[in-house]
Amino acid sequence: MFQSALRTSLSLHRSTVSSCLRSQTFRRFLSQESRTKIQAAVTEYPVVLFMKGNPEQPMCGFSRGVVKILSAFDIPPEKFKTYNVLEDLELRTGIKEFSEWPTIPQLYVNGEFVGGSDIALSMFQSGELETLLEQHGVIPKAVGKLRPYPHQYRTLHEHIPTRQLGGL
Repeated sequence: MFQSALRTSLSLHRSTVSSCLRSQTFRRFLSQESRTKIQAAVTEYPVVLFMKGNPEQPMCGFSRGVVKILSAFDIPPEKFKTYNVLEDLELRTGIKEFSEWPTIPQLYVNGEFVGGSDIALSMFQSGELETLLEQHGVIPKAVGKLRPYPHQYRTLHEHIPTRQLGGL
């Protein structure tokens, strides 16, 4: 009985904290100017990645992994933009509040938050990421076997050599 009451109490506490985190009063740390800049950044290109480092020199294994996933689709440079959050502390903290997602990297497609490294990997493995990119005109629809189908690989390691993953 005590455990049941405790679970209910903890559940109510979590939902209260969660709603407070999403409330406007909690968002006071991100200025309207910063929010507007981030919104403009995520809608400027069809695919936007906020990462640590840059695609040529990622500064964390999770960022490197998402870059490798996206490179499997040969996204044209005019449709893909990255932002190095290590160069701008306000961006590094602001993007987390903007998306309500606590970690970096963060992937956006057509202005919509997709997720972080784990979600990008899962979507890559299932084929959902390819479908999403096709639906938004980022990449052409695959016909036949023109492009490898990422969902046929059980893990990213089967598609991308382990030495290139840098810690994933």
